[in-house]
Amino acid sequence: MIGVYPTLFSLSVVVFSLSSAAELTFELPDNEKMCFYENIDQGVEATLEFQVVTGGNYDVDLEILSPNGQFLYRDVKKQYDSFTWKAQIGGVHKFCFSNEFSTFTHKIVYFHLQVGEERPAADELGNQDQETALTLLETSTVNIFVNLNKISEHQTHHRLKEAQGRTFAEDLNEQVLYWSVGESLLIIIIGIGQILVLRSFFSNSHKTSVPT
Repeated sequence: MIGVYPTLFSLSVVVFSLSSAAELTFELPDNEKMCFYENIDQGVEATLEFQVVTGGNYDVDLEILSPNGQFLYRDVKKQYDSFTWKAQIGGVHKFCFSNEFSTFTHKIVYFHLQVGEERPAADELGNQDQETALTLLETSTVNIFVNLNKISEHQTHHRLKEAQGRTFAEDLNEQVLYWSVGESLLIIIIGIGQILVLRSFFSNSHKTSVPT
């Protein structure tokens, strides 16, 4: 299981039965660093894929460390990335997302961790220990299962892109609104100033002296 520190503000977990995998979506506050832990056996391949969904410039720092503290991956201000490695040392691996460079913007981050190779769906059938061919029904079931997994993965990525696009559109709309309000106030101030200047042209407060 994945260890988490500190406590997550929002968390959603999906664990697949055919492979050791997990998906998490969490809130990363400003000036914070959040670490996760996963036990990976020696020689096992793992893949970590992440994407910043909302917040600021949609970027975070990421570090992946082996059980002996060696950096396997380290990069700063990344919006999304995918990294695959094979564990040279068995034990608890640590990967940390950092938003310490941000002073007031929190981030929503999604990541998917895949540990080991995904076993074929046919291995889950009842006759997996028998050297017999799959029946037509079993073959259709396996194909449906594989296609549903692909659809689920595509839906996840589309939801992330949709959420990111919606947040960007809302931020842009807010900025346009503030800009429009500022321009409207400026136009009103200029209009009032022009009226006062025009009035001053038609009002002569100085008395004209008539020569005697």
